[in-house]
Amino acid sequence: MSRIKRILKELDDVQKDTQASITLKLISEDDLSHLTGTFLGPPDTPYEGGKFVVDIKIPNEYPFKPPIMKFDTKVYHPNISSVTGAICLDILKDAWTPILTLKSSLISLQSLFQSPEPNDPQDAEVAKHYISDRDGFNKTAKYWTQTYASDASTKDVNDAQLYGIDESTVSNFENMGFPRDKVIEVLRRLGLKKVESEPRTENKVIEELLKEN
Repeated sequence: MSRIKRILKELDDVQKDTQASITLKLISEDDLSHLTGTFLGPPDTPYEGGKFVVDIKIPNEYPFKPPIMKFDTKVYHPNISSVTGAICLDILKDAWTPILTLKSSLISLQSLFQSPEPNDPQDAEVAKHYISDRDGFNKTAKYWTQTYASDASTKDVNDAQLYGIDESTVSNFENMGFPRDKVIEVLRRLGLKKVESEPRTENKVIEELLKEN
């Protein structure tokens, strides 16, 4: 089967499957190499209630080489870059076979939302948060879903909550006269979500903030 026929068949198969929570569309009718896919966040995960958009580019060697996928929707997940949307998933790399399809790839991404792989991360900072503070991770991932993937997306984004940083910690350094954006930037750089009664850690943050001025 030629590459073009294969892509058209895959598009048709997805459109006929009315039970799946997945869509697949061409960005332009004149270009079969660029598509967009969507899927719904799985229930009982921080991604529930979200609709996630994936940019898909089809190489000339498809289906013998995997599609190139990245998230257009911002996602807080160990295996997805929170900055670029790049994905770390084996079937989109060395584990790809021509038996796999665009639909099965999107289903695999949906499954990845249920079972993150923090030991093989795309985003090390998010993976660290997942491993060290699962409850905090879940709250942050849910906030990102509500902010970026929901029909009722939040207009006013809480920058501290966006990165899972304790609001009282930010306020503490703000009360010392440091700008909020710099406080969050330094806390992120140091990998700190919360600073309690720890003089050494607090002094380290202050030292870094003073360098910013």
